[in-house]
Amino acid sequence: MKFVILTLALIALSIAADMNAYEQMKFYQGNREGIIKAEDHITEPLEYVDDLPEEWRWDNVDGKNYLTVIHNQHVPQYCGSCWAQASASSISDRIKIMRQGAWPDINIAPQVFVSCSDADRGCNGGFPINAFAYGHDNFLTDETCSIYHGRDGSNGYECSPVTKCRNCEPHKPCFIPDEFNIYKVGDYGKVTGEEAMMQEIYQRGPIACEIAVPEDFYSDYKGGIYEDKTGDLNPVHDISIVGYGVEDGVKYWLGRNSWGEHWGENGFFKVVRGKNNIFIESDCAFAVPVDTWTENVKHKTTDEERDDPRNDYKNGPYPGSFKENDHPLETHPCRQSNEWYGDQETNVPDDVKNLQTSDLPDSIDWRDYNGVNYLSWTKNQHIPIYCGSCWAQGTTSALADRFNILNWLKSNDISEPQVALSAQVVVNCEAGGSCNGGQPASVYRYAKANGIPHASCEQYIAENVQKKTDVCSDFNVCRECTGPPPEEGETGFDHCWAIDYKHYYVSGYKSVKGANAMKKELVTHGPIACGVHVTNKFEAYTGGIYEEFNLLPMINHEISVVGYGVADDGTEYWIGRNSWGTYWGEQGFFKIRMHKHNLGIENDCVAAYPTYEAPKLEETE
Repeated sequence: MKFVILTLALIALSIAADMNAYEQMKFYQGNREGIIKAEDHITEPLEYVDDLPEEWRWDNVDGKNYLTVIHNQHVPQYCGSCWAQASASSISDRIKIMRQGAWPDINIAPQVFVSCSDADRGCNGGFPINAFAYGHDNFLTDETCSIYHGRDGSNGYECSPVTKCRNCEPHKPCFIPDEFNIYKVGDYGKVTGEEAMMQEIYQRGPIACEIAVPEDFYSDYKGGIYEDKTGDLNPVHDISIVGYGVEDGVKYWLGRNSWGEHWGENGFFKVVRGKNNIFIESDCAFAVPVDTWTENVKHKTTDEERDDPRNDYKNGPYPGSFKENDHPLETHPCRQSNEWYGDQETNVPDDVKNLQTSDLPDSIDWRDYNGVNYLSWTKNQHIPIYCGSCWAQGTTSALADRFNILNWLKSNDISEPQVALSAQVVVNCEAGGSCNGGQPASVYRYAKANGIPHASCEQYIAENVQKKTDVCSDFNVCRECTGPPPEEGETGFDHCWAIDYKHYYVSGYKSVKGANAMKKELVTHGPIACGVHVTNKFEAYTGGIYEEFNLLPMINHEISVVGYGVADDGTEYWIGRNSWGTYWGEQGFFKIRMHKHNLGIENDCVAAYPTYEAPKLEETE
């Protein structure tokens, strides 16, 4: 299989040498000749309903947004994985729908399809129905197990047990976790035509569809209902359809693309419905997820899987010594002390200042605030290789959560896409540190002056920028790439270029210390970033309210605090988000005692106030 893909890639490389970006996109994403599509597997056919609503969009159903995070298949370098992205996002959205929007979002890993679906060609094309068939016959994992590489078996990332789920520590080989959550597909099949598509979307959720891509759709679409006038019906791309509606008398489909938030309407688009425009009603597919989450079904790793010769356990090069019994964060802390430069408080909103301690509620949890989960996606700082970027992860997660709260709750725009901010850009710009550790407060200083881009601008690769001249270059802040997929050992960056992007700013930020100050921030604006002293015992945490006596906690790790509560026995606790993947703790989260025996979590926090407005020149540090 690897030889076949490599041969096809070399042939394609010579054919496409003189193509422009648009022509290369069509060639590399549309050249799927010879790929055999899977047959339907349907045990329970969908029964049609007679009263379909005129509009049904999964970005706003009864005040909830059921869509998961937007992606960009073209970073860190070009990969023609649209088929895998559309498949993974539609499954993820359907899981969220089946779980009624409850925390946590489960983001199925498209990389598993790219590397492991042998019926397809990885970065050189494939079909969603084949991905669904793979998910029926094999288990799937989430993106904290298998992060997107944008490579396949032909250019450096073949299928293996460690491809499906991995973890990494400094100065040691990466490894497969002992156990991790898995997901499956039940029924799957084709769906064609306006009526059938509407029934499937309304009753069960998003579907994946092939489409043609006219040049003006690729290059010029910025919003509105698109209608191709050229008659292009040559399918070269896969997207997911997440809803339908009527606007000014024109029927439309609401589609999700995989070209990043900077394309179209924040990564989404509308196209005229009922005319099979751009082939959109000709060849779609659906998948019905199997409920593995209610019983928390996990895969138990075997020695045979660990010994699989295809496994790649390579880790990143990080300086310094490391002994067998050392704890990674004791010897190589990813969280350094904050340097405030005399500005511990800038532009703090009045609602924070004026809230009285006596008015604080007994509990708040932004994972479930009046029935809505406001948190951004869960991440893993330790894959694809080890990176001590906790200082960037905790801060960007907390700020992204606050943007969701700003958009969905305070601005009452629930259909606004889920915000995810790029920790990799923060590392690329050395906005407080690197993969060798950093200062959380500096992230918000950078966000106030420059704004942070969406995560789809730069894929998280867990590496430092290698050349000083490249630190925070436009290319390393937000980029787009075109074909061909690079060969193994090559970056493919010669086919990438810097692009403009939406800036997520902060109007101000604040040092936060002590339980009441933390509660005020959580109640008024949402999650905050906090330092903790991680120990071996804490790393082994699996659930419950954690406590550990430590006379002089030394902050070595950054997390975010997303809420607080009171146990039945009266014990007050904090609800924390870590950045070690969903296989750690309670789906990547934890509870820890309030007021004492809590690893210093109340000693050094930082809060930031989200805004889309660029700072005035005289206010910029």
